[in-house]
Formats: sequence, structure tokens, C-alpha cells
Amino acid sequence: MEETILPYIRHTGPNLSPFNAWVMLKGMETMDLRIDKMCANAAIIADTLIDLDVFTCVNYPGRADFKQHELAMKQMSAGGSVVTMFVPEGREQAFKFLNALEVTDISNNIGDAKSLMTHPASTTHKSVEESARLGMGITDSMLRLSVGLEHTDDLIEDFARAAQIAGL
Repeated sequence: MEETILPYIRHTGPNLSPFNAWVMLKGMETMDLRIDKMCANAAIIADTLIDLDVFTCVNYPGRADFKQHELAMKQMSAGGSVVTMFVPEGREQAFKFLNALEVTDISNNIGDAKSLMTHPASTTHKSVEESARLGMGITDSMLRLSVGLEHTDDLIEDFARAAQIAGL
């Protein structure tokens, strides 16, 4: 119990407050609508990022050119809301791109109703040994985008401008 439950309680708290529980339940009423829209937006964004022709690779499970597209479509009803892209010149260029964004927020987590982008090698996977991280395909060139509910035209303009500023 001390090894399993106590750390969980220490990190998450033993229970939700009544107000937080109510807020979570209210949010669940429209979750399916938000997820559907975020997935539709992500599909548009993935296609557009490829059309920009500035990233060395764009990965999105909903695209037929995704390595495990067939498996993803067996398991999911849409391609999801996460798009991964790779800049050509590594960490410095990735940071320039991130810092040039105005609509999309930089974050070390994903999965919000607003679009968020992270640099996994320096955030979520920073503590992973470099050889293991590279084995997972997480390089200094990788950026991970969690697409939100913003209008896709605004996001596309944001990415195009950031790409130009970053020298992509």
C-alpha cells in the first residue's frame, strides 16, 4: 500500500473537492463535441503542414502516409488531435519556431481545448537517456502539437509566420 497507493495520493490528492468534481462533470457534457472538432482541425493542420513543405517530416495517424495508419484507424474513429513535426536544423531552430508562435501556446503538456506545442526532448522526455529517446524517435528536431478548437486559418497563419521567422 505504501509503495503503490501512498505515492499516488501524494501526487494527485485523495479526492476531488465538490466544486472540482462538478466542473469536471460539466466539461464531460461537451467533451465528445470538442474532441470531434479537435480531431477534424488536426487533420486539416497535418495536411497544411505538409503542404508548407518546410518540415522534414509531419506525422499524423489520420493520414494514409502515416507508418501505422491502418492500425490507428482500426483502433480509433479519427486520427486524434496530436500532430508531430520535425524541423531540419535541430533544437535551436525548433526553439525559434516555438518562440515565434502567437496563437499556439508553448507547454510541456498536451490535451487542452487550446492548441499547445511542446518540444519533447527538452520537456516530457528530458529525463530519458538520449539513446533511449532517440530509439523512440524523439530528436531535438521534434515538435509535438496538440490541436485545439481555434479556427484552422488562424493556426495555419501562426505556423507559416513562425516557420518563416525560424528560417524553415
